[in-house]
Amino acid sequence: MKTTSLVAALLLSAAGTDAAIPAGVAKVAAREDGLAFSPPHYPSPWMNPEAPGWEDAYAKAKEFVSQLTLPEKVNLTTGVGWMSERCVGNAGSIPRLGMRGLCMQDGPLGLRLSDYNSAFPGGITAGASWSRKLWRQRGLLMGTEANEKGIDVLLGPASGPLGRAPTGGRNWEGFSVDPYMSGIALAETSVGIQEGGVVATAKHYVGNEQEHFRQSPEARGYGYNITDSISSNIDDKTLHELYVWPFADAVKAGVGAIMCSYQQVNNSYGCQNSKLINGILKEELGFQGFVMSDWQAQHAGAATAAAGLDMSMPGDTSFNSGLSFWGANLTLAVVNGTVPEWRVDDMAMRIMAAFFKVGRTVDSMPDINFSSWSRDTFGYVQMAAKENWEQINFGVDVVGDHGLHIREAAAKGSVLLKNSGSLPLKKPKFVAVIGEDAGGNPAGPNSCNDRGCDNGTLAIGWGSGTSQFPYLITPDQALQFQAHADGSRYESILNNNQWQATLQVISQPNVTAIVFANANAGEGYINVDGNEGDRKNLTLWKEGDDLIKNISSVCPNTIVVLHTVGPVILTEWYDNPNITAIVWAGLPGQESGNAIADILYGKTSPGRSPFTWGRTRESYGTDLLYEPNNGQGAPQQDFAEGVFIDYRHFDRKSPSTTGKAANDSNAPIYEFGFGLSWSTFEYTNLEIQTHTDTPYEPTSGETIAAPELGNFSTDLSEYTFPSNIRYIYQFIYPWLNTSSSGREASADPEYGQTAEQFLPPNANDGSPQPKSPASGAPGGNPQLWDVLYTVSATITNTGDATSDEIPQLYVSLGGDEPVRVLRGFERLESIAPGQSFIFTADITRRDLSNWDVASQNWVITKHEKKVYVGSSSRNLPLSAVLEI
Repeated sequence: MKTTSLVAALLLSAAGTDAAIPAGVAKVAAREDGLAFSPPHYPSPWMNPEAPGWEDAYAKAKEFVSQLTLPEKVNLTTGVGWMSERCVGNAGSIPRLGMRGLCMQDGPLGLRLSDYNSAFPGGITAGASWSRKLWRQRGLLMGTEANEKGIDVLLGPASGPLGRAPTGGRNWEGFSVDPYMSGIALAETSVGIQEGGVVATAKHYVGNEQEHFRQSPEARGYGYNITDSISSNIDDKTLHELYVWPFADAVKAGVGAIMCSYQQVNNSYGCQNSKLINGILKEELGFQGFVMSDWQAQHAGAATAAAGLDMSMPGDTSFNSGLSFWGANLTLAVVNGTVPEWRVDDMAMRIMAAFFKVGRTVDSMPDINFSSWSRDTFGYVQMAAKENWEQINFGVDVVGDHGLHIREAAAKGSVLLKNSGSLPLKKPKFVAVIGEDAGGNPAGPNSCNDRGCDNGTLAIGWGSGTSQFPYLITPDQALQFQAHADGSRYESILNNNQWQATLQVISQPNVTAIVFANANAGEGYINVDGNEGDRKNLTLWKEGDDLIKNISSVCPNTIVVLHTVGPVILTEWYDNPNITAIVWAGLPGQESGNAIADILYGKTSPGRSPFTWGRTRESYGTDLLYEPNNGQGAPQQDFAEGVFIDYRHFDRKSPSTTGKAANDSNAPIYEFGFGLSWSTFEYTNLEIQTHTDTPYEPTSGETIAAPELGNFSTDLSEYTFPSNIRYIYQFIYPWLNTSSSGREASADPEYGQTAEQFLPPNANDGSPQPKSPASGAPGGNPQLWDVLYTVSATITNTGDATSDEIPQLYVSLGGDEPVRVLRGFERLESIAPGQSFIFTADITRRDLSNWDVASQNWVITKHEKKVYVGSSSRNLPLSAVLEI
C-alpha cells in the first residue's frame, strides 16, 4: 500500500503547480511512485589542500597516507566489528607504521561504558545557560577526559535531533530547538573537545528527529512490520535553514568528524544520501573531515563509498555478524575498479587529517586504558571472540576538578519559570522536600544499563548518549546539607504516593514545600514504561502532575522543581497562586543536588528556556509518527511544517507579544528564551551601525583533480590474508581469503559488480569539478560571514539584586518567513543594581539570508528586515528597521 502522506499527495512534481499547495506547506521533490525523492550528487568531493584551517593537517595526512598500502587504507576506514576491541567503535590498526586502531567512544555528555569519568549536564541543560564560555569549557573538559582515557574520537556533540517535535526521545542530547543557537553551541563545544586533543563528532546528520522506526530491525523488535527505516521528508529550503544550519557552524569551526544518521531523508538512507553528504556537506559546506556512519547505519558497500561515507562503524553489517560491507569487500572493490583509488585515498586522508588537526601524532597515541565491555580489571581484549586475556581496565581517574564546572553549568542552565517572591530562599524555618525525583535510585545511580530507567532523581536521559556517574549528589542530600547549615528544620518524603505522610508534613505552619517531579526519554533501543525512546506524552512521570496539584491545594508556599528532557504540559497547575515558584532544572548531571540548591538559594543566576512551553501537546503543531503509514515499506514522516517549528510556529499562530498567554489559546505559557532572573532589567538605546556591504559573489571555478596517492596493485595475490596473522573470530579484516575471486564478506548485492553496472553517472569521475555557488571554504561561501550590521543596546539593572541577564536579538526576514528568528545573544554576568552593560551583536549576511532553491544559494530577499532586542522571543521592547 502506498503512502497517502501530504508529501505524496501535494508536493512538487514535474507537472505540478504551487496553486494546490496550502500556505506554509514545504515542497519536496517526489518520484514516480509519489514518495519523496533525494536527487543524486556525484562524485564525492575530495579534500582541498588549501582549505582554511586544514592546510597543515592536510600536508601531514598526505605524507602519512602516501606510505600506506591499500589494505592499510581500508583498515582506517572500516571498524573491526562490535565488541572486537576495547572501545564502542574501533578502526583497524597499521602496525607497520606503529599506529594502533583509532578508538571511537560515546558521547555527547561524557564517556559512556567507562569509569572514573564525569557525567556532565545533558546538552539541553548546557544550552539553557546560553553561555558560549560554558559551552567551550564543557567541550574542553569532555575532550580532556576522553584523551586521558586513550580515546581518539569522541562521539559528540549533537545537534540532531534539533527538536522538531517536543516528544522526540533524544532532543535532550542537543542544545536548543533553534538552529542559530544550536550552531553556536555545536561549534563552541566541538572546538573545546578538539582543544582537549581528540576529534569531535557532530551528529546526527541529518533529520534524525524521532526514535520510532529509525532502524527497521529495532522497529520489528517492537512488533512493527516494516522492511525499511523511516524517511524524513524535508524540502531543500528547510534542510538548509533549519537542520543543516548548525552543522555549517561546526564545519566552519573545524570539526573533524560528522556522523550520518540512521533514518532515510527523502527515501535515501542518511549514510548513502549523496545529496546530503556529497552535495551539501562536502561540496557546499566544504567539510574537510570524515563522515562516519552511525552504528549499523550503513546499508551498502560501494554505493556508500560513492555517496561520501568515509568510515564504517562498527564495521560489521550487523552486530557480531563477522560480515562487512567494507573491509575485504572494499579492498576488492578498488582492485576490480568498482571504487576508484582516489575515493579510498580521500577517505584515509580525511580521517588522518582530522587526527593530525587536533594535535595527535602516530608515535605518541595514548594507550586505551579501559574496556567498554567489562568493569573487571582483567578480561578479553576481543570480547566478542573471547580472545587475548589481559588487563583491560586500569582505573585511570580523569575527573579532576570538573565537578566545579558541572555544578556551575547545571545551575546556570536551570530556568526560573515562575517566582512570586518565594525565591531565593533565605534560611526558611521549615523545608519539606517531596517526591521520588529528589532522592537516589535505591539500586544505585548506574544500576540501569545506559540509564534505562526512571528510578530516583533524573540527572541524565537514557541511551548511548549517557555516561557513568562517578557519584550523584541528589537534591535531597544537597538541600538537607543547606538546611542544616542554615539551622532550618528539614524533612523529605522521597516517594510520590505517600499522601497521608505528605499531608501531615505540608499541613504544618511555616513550611516551604519543594516538590520534585520528572519526565524522561532516550534512545529507541530501550523501552521504559512503554516509551520506546520517544515520549508517549508530555505529562510528568509517576503521577507527578497529581503530586504537584495535591500539594499545592494544601500548601500556600509550594515550589516546583522539574527534571525533564524537554517541555511538559503545565496548563492545569502553573497559575495556581499557591505555587510560588517553578524551576526547570533539566538534566543536570552528577552535581544535580548542589546545582539546584545554588539556584533555590540564589547563589547562582538561572538561564533561559531553550524551547517553548506550550499549553497543549497539539499547540506545537508537529508530532512524531507512532504507527507505520506505508504498509511494510518505509514509514513516511513529512516535515510539511517547513521551518515553522517551536517558537516560529507559536509566533505564526499568535504573533502578538503584548497579550498574556491566558488570553490567547495559541500563545505559549512560557516562550522560547524566557526565564526570570533575580532582578529586573531595562532595555534602552538601541543603536545600529551599518558596515560596507561588498556585493555577494557566488563561488565559481573548478576544484583540483582527485589526488591519487599510489601503492595500489590489481594483483589479487597481494591482498590475501597474511599467513603470519592469527584470524580472530568475527574480527573484520581488509584481506581476501583467496586470490582467485576474493572473499564474499557480506550479503551486499554490489559484491563483484563493476561501477558501470550499478553506480550512478559521474560517481567515479575524478576530474576537476565545478564548484557550488554557495561553497568556497569550510562552512560555505566566506562572504556569508561578512558583518553587515552591528546592533547594540544598553541593559540596566533596575532592581535591588546582582544578577545575570541574557539579552537576545531577533530578526524579521519578511515575506512568508517566520515572524522572528534568533540571530544574537549574550550572557551578561553579575550586573549589580544600577549598573549598565552594553549588549553588542553582529548581524552577518548569512543571518539575513534565505536559501533560494532555484539558484542553490543564499539570498537576501527584498522584503523589509527588522531587528528586535529583548529578554525573550516574545518580550522585545526595542526594535528598528534595517536599511538594506
